[in-house]
Amino acid sequence: MKVDVLLGLQWGDEGKGKIVDVLAPKYDVVARFQGGPNAGHTLEFDGIKHVLHQIPSGIFRKTTKNVIGNGVVLDPIVFKTEIEKLEKFKLDVKANLFISKKATLIIPTHRLLDQAYELAKGVNKIGSTLKGIGPSYQDKIGRQGLRVGDVLSANFSEKFKKLSDIHFEILKSHNIQFDWNALEQQFLEAVNFLKQFKLIDSEYFINAELEAGSSILAEGAQGSLLDIDFGSYPFVTSSSTVTAGACTGLGVAPKHIGKVYGIFKAYSTRVGSGPFPTELLDEEGERMRKQGNEFGSTTGRPRRCGWIDLPSLKYSIMINGVTQLLMMKADVLNIFPTIKICTKYKLSDGSITETIPYELVNEKIEPIYIEVNGWNKSLEGITNKEMPKELTHYIQLLEKELNVPITLLSTGPDRTQTIHRTV
Repeated sequence: MKVDVLLGLQWGDEGKGKIVDVLAPKYDVVARFQGGPNAGHTLEFDGIKHVLHQIPSGIFRKTTKNVIGNGVVLDPIVFKTEIEKLEKFKLDVKANLFISKKATLIIPTHRLLDQAYELAKGVNKIGSTLKGIGPSYQDKIGRQGLRVGDVLSANFSEKFKKLSDIHFEILKSHNIQFDWNALEQQFLEAVNFLKQFKLIDSEYFINAELEAGSSILAEGAQGSLLDIDFGSYPFVTSSSTVTAGACTGLGVAPKHIGKVYGIFKAYSTRVGSGPFPTELLDEEGERMRKQGNEFGSTTGRPRRCGWIDLPSLKYSIMINGVTQLLMMKADVLNIFPTIKICTKYKLSDGSITETIPYELVNEKIEPIYIEVNGWNKSLEGITNKEMPKELTHYIQLLEKELNVPITLLSTGPDRTQTIHRTV
C-alpha cells in the first residue's frame, strides 16, 4: 500500500477538513503531518458543523485510526478543549487517536512570544494567528523545544521551567501582560490530560501499518503557498506544507507516496498579510466573501477574496506532484454572470510570465485575465449529468490549463454536497 497525500494548493482554507471526512471511509489511517492549532478544518454532516484544529479529520469515522504526526506542533490546552468538545458525539477518541512522542509541544510562553514578535513588526506584521506556532517551530529548529514524549519524563517540570525561563528573558524587552500562575496551572492540567492518550513512536506505527497493508491518508494543514520554503516568504507558516512535508512529518520514505490530492477553491482567498495578485478590493470581492462565508474558522478574520490564479496553481501542482485535483466551493460562483481566470502575470517591467517571481512580495503584479460565462443558477442537489454547461466548460478549461484531472467537485459544505467525476 501507499500513503496518499491531501493538501491545499492555495493560501489555506481550501476545505481540506470536508474532503478528508469524505475520503476517510476509504482509509484505515488518517495522519496529520504538520501545522498546529492555527489550522481550522471544518466538517459538516447530519446537520452538525464542527471545526477541528489539531485532531485529524478522520476522527468522526469509527473505524479510522487518527495519528498526530511528529511534524505537528501540539498545544495541550487546545487539545484538551478539542477533546471535550467532541464528547457530545460519543466518539471513542482514546481508542482511535494516536499522538507522536516526537511532536513538538506549544507551551504558554510560545503564545506570548508570538504576540510580542507580531507587535514588534508593526505595519510589517505577518498576520500570525498568535497560536504560538512560529516560536514553537523556532525552538524545535533551535534544538531546545519540548516534545510530547517529554511529558512522560520524571523531570518534565524541570524541562518546562528551563524553557519557560529562556522565554521570560526574551519577553522582558516586550510590553506583554500576563498571569503566569494561571497560564502555568492551565498548561500542567492539560499535560496531565494528554497523558491519558496513546503516545506512540509514530514513525514505527505508520510504517507498521504500511507493512500490514493498511491504506493511509496524510492530511496537511494550511496551503502550499504558505510553505516555509516555497510560499510567499516571509508571509508564510513555519512548516513544510507540501508533499515532501508528509515524508518528514510522518517518517515515511518518498517511495511510499501514492496519490497526491490537490485541493483548491474555484476562486482564491487569503487570510492575513502578504501578496495576493488577484485580490478584489471592490464590491465584487465583498460579494464573494459574503456568498462564501469567508471568515477564518480559527481566527474569525475576514478572508481576502479574488479570482482563481492559474500561475500559482501550476506552481503548487509542480511542487507537490499532484495527481488529482479537487475543486471546492463552486457554488460560491453561482451569483456571478461572468467569471475571470488569471492565466498570466504582467510584471512591473512590462514582461509577461506564467511563473511566480522570486520578489513576489515587492513585485508589482498585474493579473492577466480571460473571461468565461457563469452558470447563474443554484447547484443545490445537482448530479454529474445535470451540471450546467458553463460549469462543465469552466472545469474543462481548468483541466486543460493545469494538465491534471479534476476528480471531485464540492457544491456545498455538507459531506453529501459532493460530486465525484470520472475523467
